Amino acid sequence: MDFGTPIAAHKVALLNALTLAHVGDAVHSLYVRSKLAAQDLTAYSMHRNASNYVKAAAQAQLADKLADLFTEQEKSVYLRGRNCKAHHKAKNQSGADYRKATGLEAVLGYLYLTGQTERICALLGDDL
Repeated sequence: MDFGTPIAAHKVALLNALTLAHVGDAVHSLYVRSKLAAQDLTAYSMHRNASNYVKAAAQAQLADKLADLFTEQEKSVYLRGRNCKAHHKAKNQSGADYRKATGLEAVLGYLYLTGQTERICALLGDDL
């Protein structure tokens, strides 16, 4: 498979929610870092700012903000991600925030793997 080649939605829908969240975590991190890089920050400032956006508490707030904008398919993926059983405890985060963040990451992973990068940009916007 080539990097970035979309996978059929019906195949992506069969993936484990934690797999989608794993991909979505990288997608969100790259999105945030790309936006920060355009601001001509030092590497240290970029790292500190990025950490504020990709931590579970910030992702949970973003998930709450986006919940009404999700399509039915995105809501389904979000719930799968939020409700999946993680095999480790969240460090320095509430369990509720960690689960919401996992749900958001699952949506981002689903959208990325199905080639819906414009939708990712529409959801995440330019709030940095």
